[in-house]
Amino acid sequence: MPVHRSSLTRPLVAVAMVMASSLFAIAQQPPTPSRVRGTIEAIDGDVLAVKSRSGEDFRLRMAGDMRLVGITKISLSDIKVGSFIGTTTVPGPDGVQNAVEVHVFPEEMRGAGEGSRPFDLRPNATMTNATVAQTVAGNDGHTLLIKYKDGEKKVVVLPDTAVVTYVPADKSELKAGAKIIAFFKKLPDGSYEANRISVGLNGLTPPM
Repeated sequence: MPVHRSSLTRPLVAVAMVMASSLFAIAQQPPTPSRVRGTIEAIDGDVLAVKSRSGEDFRLRMAGDMRLVGITKISLSDIKVGSFIGTTTVPGPDGVQNAVEVHVFPEEMRGAGEGSRPFDLRPNATMTNATVAQTVAGNDGHTLLIKYKDGEKKVVVLPDTAVVTYVPADKSELKAGAKIIAFFKKLPDGSYEANRISVGLNGLTPPM
């Protein structure tokens, strides 16, 4: 019995239309944030009321297994050859990568997120997690040669570059006025659950 081409085409067209409609719907949905940088305004049990740096309000429920770390200032001299660091950089007028901030990872975090990728802190910013291979002091700043598994980069640490590290912290640091970076996921009921928070200690605003 012959099969007409139209009888095969109609189901395929219908499937294509459904796929196109679904993709269009997804494209129209606002992106779900997964990170917020901001200030704790209030605490209600295990829920943090946070105002983001851009003025948005978030209510974040702390997960039972949430990871919490503190961020504290250190000096440039604490960055050694062999240190595993993360740094947010932006290109200067001469194309040199200038560091907005440098965070030194504790040894137990060595290798975390190794590599270089775009970052949302500033326009044209890049986040690079790598090992310091060389440090050179200069008149215009301190140049770090950092190496990661796929390449290397020269980064200039300027006098106003924030230099910090991670330290242990407990939930008593999560109080009104504290500056945080919270990583969270959206739950099926529409609420947000924080699974990782970095909190600035002693009034510090996390620079990354």
